Amino acid sequence: MSKTTTYIVIPNWNGADMLVSCLESLEKQSEKCQIVVVDNGSKDNSVLIVKKQFPGVTLLEFPDNAGFAGGVNRGINYALEQGAEYIALFNNDAVANKDWLKELIAEAKAHPKAGIITGKLLRTDKKHFDSTGDFYTIWGLPFPRGRNQVDDGQFDKSEYIFGASGGASLYRAELFEKVGLFDEDFFAYYEDVDISFRAQMAGWKIRYTPKAEAYHGVGGTSSKLGDFARYHSAKNYLLLYSRNMPFKLYMKYFIPFTLQFGRMALTSIARRKFGVFLKGTFAAFKLHFKTFEVRRTNQSNQTVSVDYIDSILTHSRPPRIPIIED
Repeated sequence: MSKTTTYIVIPNWNGADMLVSCLESLEKQSEKCQIVVVDNGSKDNSVLIVKKQFPGVTLLEFPDNAGFAGGVNRGINYALEQGAEYIALFNNDAVANKDWLKELIAEAKAHPKAGIITGKLLRTDKKHFDSTGDFYTIWGLPFPRGRNQVDDGQFDKSEYIFGASGGASLYRAELFEKVGLFDEDFFAYYEDVDISFRAQMAGWKIRYTPKAEAYHGVGGTSSKLGDFARYHSAKNYLLLYSRNMPFKLYMKYFIPFTLQFGRMALTSIARRKFGVFLKGTFAAFKLHFKTFEVRRTNQSNQTVSVDYIDSILTHSRPPRIPIIED
């Protein structure tokens, strides 16, 4: 029997109401794989559900909630120890088409320079997009392409893109060994854009294929946490730019970056959430010494030109997509 070289990692925190449909869809994948659930200290019946209903799934139990970044890192480390060639990440509030993994791997094999491959992520109504790849603007704001649009075939072409959603994408194990794992200071939100940015800097490409379809219930976990999204969005907006943007571009786009940050502050004031926004901002500033070290590492891994990085940024204003909690 050949050894499984593809692993699917699902981070979970109190997702008992979503986990069954997610795991059922992954167990029906046409591509052989090993499924790994990383439980981040759930207080519901998540662990019991996995143990009783999905005996073929590897369950990694932890007493604490390390967020999306920390949770997937635990699963990635396990997969790497098992000799994985490919590691897919999947949200616990999503379900996959039976050929989702097969199509991602086929795209990876057809494009060996692509370290990350993502697919068409639709809402659960299978009509509206959640994401067809992540993009990063010169204003410092990332966004999922196509979100809330009706799927009329406008993103039915396979192509290279800026980044991939961590909620349903495939990663080469080799990529993690070269650029590192997810940055756990992000905890949740933009951590997938961060690793995509680092991968691009290090010379990897990122590929989108519409043939790999999955369906996502947006905000299934974060919607339970009140101001969680706004806090981490403010913090990670600052971390993403300061830890990754090459110095020449850092200075070139500092004004639009600052203007966008001001707009976020004003929006928070208007919605009586400025205290949460301020806490997220201070959390980023408290990490400034570490950010300097992380930035130095990220920049030292750069193998592509600054002009290339500039070419893959989105130069227009980001689309008006609300924070998940809104």
